[in-house]
Parts: sequence; structure tokens; C-alpha cells
Amino acid sequence: MHDTALAKKVAYQILSQFDKSYRWFTRITRGAQERFEQGKWKETQVASKQRITIYETSLSDTVAEIYHLIAVHRKDETFWQQVKRIFAQQLEGHPQFELAETFYNSVIGRLFKHRKIDNSFMFVLPSRCYLPGPDRPKVVNSFDTTTTVAQMYHSIFKCYRYNIPFENYDRDIANLETALRKRLTTTQLASVHTVEILKPTFFRGKAAYLIGRICMPEETLPFVISLQRSDNSELFVDALLTERKDLSVTFGFARSYFMADTQNPAEVSAFLQELLPNKKHFELYMSLGHYKHGKTVFYRNFLQHMENTDDRFEAAPGIRGLVMMVFHLPSYGVVFKIIKDEFAESKKITREHVKDCYRLVKMSDRVGRMADTHEYMNFRFPLNRMHPALIEELKATCASSLTFTDNELIISHLYIERKMTPLNVYLQQETDKDNVYNALNELGLCIKQIAMANIFPGDMLHKNFGITRHGRVIFYDYDEICLMHERHFRELPKSDDPYAIDTLSVGPNDVFPEQFEHFIVGKRPLKTILKQLHGDLMTAEYWRTVQTKCARGDIQHFTPYSADIRFPR
Repeated sequence: MHDTALAKKVAYQILSQFDKSYRWFTRITRGAQERFEQGKWKETQVASKQRITIYETSLSDTVAEIYHLIAVHRKDETFWQQVKRIFAQQLEGHPQFELAETFYNSVIGRLFKHRKIDNSFMFVLPSRCYLPGPDRPKVVNSFDTTTTVAQMYHSIFKCYRYNIPFENYDRDIANLETALRKRLTTTQLASVHTVEILKPTFFRGKAAYLIGRICMPEETLPFVISLQRSDNSELFVDALLTERKDLSVTFGFARSYFMADTQNPAEVSAFLQELLPNKKHFELYMSLGHYKHGKTVFYRNFLQHMENTDDRFEAAPGIRGLVMMVFHLPSYGVVFKIIKDEFAESKKITREHVKDCYRLVKMSDRVGRMADTHEYMNFRFPLNRMHPALIEELKATCASSLTFTDNELIISHLYIERKMTPLNVYLQQETDKDNVYNALNELGLCIKQIAMANIFPGDMLHKNFGITRHGRVIFYDYDEICLMHERHFRELPKSDDPYAIDTLSVGPNDVFPEQFEHFIVGKRPLKTILKQLHGDLMTAEYWRTVQTKCARGDIQHFTPYSADIRFPR
């Protein structure tokens, strides 16, 4: 077979494997509604994990097929450039062309071990610029606003139907109407010309969301109806979200990916971007479960940011970690984390263990309390943008992960994570007593909610938590996490001898919660507040109770918005 025919065959195989994987992705996503209606919460968690693994499975199958077809490394650069050109032609009119380009990049990356990050071989830049609008009618429903508010809500629920009865339909309509009238003045209500809602329902955990906007001549507001299923297998409206900050937290980087069934992800993410202009485009793709494409969009955003700035990478602020070396670009909203070559004596773990911990978090329900991390291979940094002190520190701590060329530093394996203010730094600097109180309350809630999601955080020093601009505390240091059943929570012995614990038989998995107060936060006033708010965290009984719930398979639900906007039932 001559090279052009082979190039066509390779391009066709990559695209057909992508299409197959997207059908698989869609099938799992589409099942979310039935799982929600029937309250199949364990199946919901299994489906979430399955959907994350689809990509790697499809990628491995595709690479194996290509190796079976051709001698990959005997083909010259011209051949692979031809494959890319043919693939781009095949994508004409494809409804998921941008995701297919990312899949193509992953295949080439796997074939050449990420050594050919070059736009002539891969779609480092997109093949075309997507202009939102033409596919809008395919992803959005518009509702008549010339009727009464109640009639508009009736028409919404005629359109969005679920195979589950309402707990109290009239009450829910009244709650929704009251909430909207409270949010908008009479003049604003009269000026509303359109209400638009995305066609797919957004399912996550034990909740479902109708996501849209209210359009007025002078402004546009989010319009999000939050639905839940009662223990009696009935549907109820939990809240109406009309504030951008509430929607922003709902789409937060510490939450699991939504299941929202669409064949037009570019148009859906463009609509969401209009609703949430402060969210980066890559974050929105990730929130829809397209985390690999989110990584592609992130890399393009990163390259663009580098072109438009001149600051230098430096070590991240805060106390140095014992396992990870962390650095950042001051003008950019992420941190870069590299596993160190050697760990401190106190860390009895391996490099592979650390990777397993990060994988566990990826697969778990992050309940709004654990930052999503994104793994990259052979990530390239311009040497002239690296601070000399940072280069020296990287050489001293992570030498095995570094390769230097004349003008680049290539890091073989790293994680990228959203930048937050480390909680210890925040508490040192914050002078407002209410903010300190809120941060410590959030810290306790964060630890509790992670535990109820069946994860024991392990190292709970406050330096391992960050605080967001919305005041939420998020955990981000995963090297000592484990499942709840893997720890044995014990009381300290009652003795006058301060060294009595040394005489105990202490197993490697034993944990003494009474000691937590000595190291979660350092200063006595902060300890006192944390104990007042969350003193139960310092008791073995509390942790054993959570263990029992996790062992029973209880699945918790934590709403991403505050309790005071939930409707009365």
C-alpha cells in the first residue's frame, strides 16, 4: 500500500476510534437521568469512574491498531504531516471536531512519547476557530416571557420531564416564582425578553440542574433550577440560582464532572462561557467531563499567556512541601507540582504511591473540597522565563524529572492545579475576625465532607489546604490520603504518664484524633476556635461513625450553594 493510501487509513482509524469512544461516553452520560430518577447513587459513582477511563482505553486500542497497520518509526515526517492534513479534512462538519483533534494529539503523543509537540504533526493550535451561534438552536430552548411568571415555569416543566412524580408541584412553582420576584424589580421583570435554558439537564451526584439565563435589555443573569430526589422517590425543586458566584461555585474546580448529554459540546461550553465570563474555557470543558480536551485548551491558553507576559516562574509562596516541589508564574492562575526525587524521612511512601493517590482523587467524588489536578508529560517551559533560583531548587529536588535543551526546560511528569492562597498564609495575614472564623469553620467542614466522601485526608496541616476567592477551603495535598476503612481510629490511653503512648502497641494504620488539635492549626487562638466549631473532629468516636456510614455505602450530598437559598419544604 502506498503512503497516501496508508496515511488515509491511519487518519480514518483515529477518527473512527474517536467516534466510537464518544458514543461510549454519550451512552454513559445519557444513563444519568435514569440513575437520578431511580436513586441509583452507587451506580452514579461507578458510571462517573467508567466515563473517566474511556479515554485511556480508546487511546490504547487506537495506538495498538496503528502499530498493527504500519511500522510507525520507519515513516518520515512527511508521512505524519500528511496524516494530519487528511485527518483535518475528515473533520469538516464534524460536531465534535475539537474533541477529535485532542484525541488525535493524544495518539501522536503516545506514538512518539510526547517528543513531537509541533503544530505540523499535532493540533497544538486548533485547525479552525469555532464561532458560537450557528448551533445555538441545537443546544438551547427559549421560553415565552410574555405570559405570567408561573406560566413560564409551567412551560419549562412541560419541556423538561422526568420519570418521577413531583413531591409538591404547586409549592415548587410558588417557591420559584417568589424567588424570581425577590431577585428582580417589577421593572426588570417587565423588561425580560427571553429565558434560555440549555437542552441537556446537568446531572451530578444526587442533584440535577437546568442551566440557563434571563435576558433583559441591559443585563443577563444566570437562571439555574436545582432539582433533587427525595427519600420517598419524589422530585423537588431545591433552589433557584440567579447569582454568578453561586453558579461559579457550582462549576467549581473541586467538584466532580457533570453528566450533560450533548452532541455539540463546543456550543454548550460557549453558552456557559457567556454565563460565566470569569471561568476559563478549559475549566468549562473539564466540567462537562471532557478533561483531556480541557488540558489541550489549557495548553493553548498557557502559550497565549506566555506570549503576552514577561514575568518569570518562581517557587510558589508558602511552606515547602516534603513530597512535591511547587512553582508558579505570578501572573497566571495555576501552580505546577513535581514529585521530588527523595522524600523526607517522615514520609514512608514511594513515587508510585503518590501517583496512585492523585489517581484516587481523580476517580472520587471530590464533593467541592478536593482540587482537580491535571497530569502532563514532557511539559516545556522557556528557560529564559525561569528564575535562576527556581532552576537551582528544581535541580536540587527533582533532577530526574528535568531535561534541559538550549532554550527549554522539559519536565517529564507534572501536575497542574488551580492556584489558591495557602490557608496558613491566609490566616497569618487576615486581620478580620469574621473572615478568620469563616476560614476555620470552612476548614472543619472541608475535612468532614472529604471524610464523608470515603477519603481520609491524612496530613491535615493547614498548609495543605487553600482558600478560594469565594472563601471556600479546598484540600490539595494528596500524598497521604487513603480510603476510610484503611485507618484504625483509637483513643489515647488515659494515664498520668505523658509518654504513655510510647508504651502502647501502635500499628502503622493507627490514628489518634485527640492529637489533631496539636497540628491542624498552630496558634492557640486558632486552635480554640476550631475546637469550638468542630471539636468532634478530635474524637475517635466521630471518625468511627463516619467509617460505619462509608462501610454501609451511604452516599452524601453537599449542595454547592448556601443553605439559606434552599427552598422550604
